[in-house]
Amino acid sequence: MADKTILLVDDDDSLRRVLVHHLTEAGYRVLMAMDGKAGLELFTEESVDLVITDVQMAEMNGLELLRRITVMSSDTVVLVITAFGSIETAVTAMKLGAYDYITKPFNREELLLTVAKGLEYTTLVRENRSLKQFIESKFSLHNIIGSSVAMQRVFNLVEKVARTDLAVLITGESGTGKELIAKALHQQSARREAPFVTINSGAIPEGLLESELFGARKGAFTGAVANTRGKIEAADKGSVLLDEIGDLPLALQVKLLRVIESGEFTRVGETETRQADVRFIAATNRDLAKMVEDGRFREDLYFRLKVIPVHLPPLRERRADIPLLAEYFLRDIAQKVARPALRFSKEVFRYLQAYAWPGNVRELKHTIERLAVISDADEITVNDLPENLTAETSHAANVLLQLPEDGIDLEEVEREILRQALEKNEWNQTHAASYLNITRSALIYRMQKFGLGSATTEDSDGV
Repeated sequence: MADKTILLVDDDDSLRRVLVHHLTEAGYRVLMAMDGKAGLELFTEESVDLVITDVQMAEMNGLELLRRITVMSSDTVVLVITAFGSIETAVTAMKLGAYDYITKPFNREELLLTVAKGLEYTTLVRENRSLKQFIESKFSLHNIIGSSVAMQRVFNLVEKVARTDLAVLITGESGTGKELIAKALHQQSARREAPFVTINSGAIPEGLLESELFGARKGAFTGAVANTRGKIEAADKGSVLLDEIGDLPLALQVKLLRVIESGEFTRVGETETRQADVRFIAATNRDLAKMVEDGRFREDLYFRLKVIPVHLPPLRERRADIPLLAEYFLRDIAQKVARPALRFSKEVFRYLQAYAWPGNVRELKHTIERLAVISDADEITVNDLPENLTAETSHAANVLLQLPEDGIDLEEVEREILRQALEKNEWNQTHAASYLNITRSALIYRMQKFGLGSATTEDSDGV
């Protein structure tokens, strides 16, 4: 405890001496001040882990000192000393950010217990912040978290492409973070100071979509009571995200192609041609190539948008990122609900990684937020998990395969499952067999059948 420093601010000499005695005897380093002004000076000069302050003091009272310390360092725990029966003062202090209060007269055990809890809280808050900063610096791109090879490839591509004005087509299932990638492209580009505008083709009624894109002249249609700029014009010098581009009607696809190629457009109800300097980013969860084949999406627009394709893998294909994402989301929500001590039991991660997450990262985030709110204890356990994550069928049901329309080679699928299971278990046959729920001899037979490794009858690190 010698590395923990406590600042004691109190103008009562006798009480101050008693407090110093108890705290130093418990192993803490104690700094003393006789009033709030002197206490604030000490706080700015020294590294302080916890502050204990009386309320009624000359120069600067304890509540004012509390306000200033909270502004300067929100991590620092402040304990307020109040007289017996002064509950209103204690409540005011808590509203201003005090961690707890100590009522005079107090005993040694009460004092030391409150101090210990306060310091534990400070440690947890700082650890949480450090973890969040570490994750953001090492494995994130503008709030997109991922340490997997697949996501690192995406990050590298985004960093290269962001510096250009090339059109980008972001594909991936709902909830994979396509809009976040689009924002990252904008934030890392030379256009970052200009607007970033999102146009959701699927959320705007078809009759209003053209005016939303290009603007309209007053009286051009019922409801057009004034001249309006479209979103493309509003994004001049910036970036436009064409979200759910697969929902854009064919008639508007021609006009959009014109803007992308020449920067020219015309407001609804006008004949005057206008110009907009915009970088276009499109996003979709649909198969645009198939839509082109079916005649539902223009081929020329498809290739104009797909200059740089960026595909976001579903969460089930990057399960290694799940613990990192879960920790990140938990730290974020824990701060918002004032429960910084929240943590996962180790067993929880096994269930999180086994689940298929059809809603992808968005579903994972919402699940973690729910757990943070409903969990009674600071440790989130398997008992807190929703039923869909703990169902007995989860392991088999969550091995989702994207089956192609023209069929698959079952033996190739079996070979790939075996290979991945062996790699996951560092080619230890005993562990891989257990993982696949088959006997070791059955595993060796299949390894020999598919020519995987040396398939010896003894486990080896090199098998």
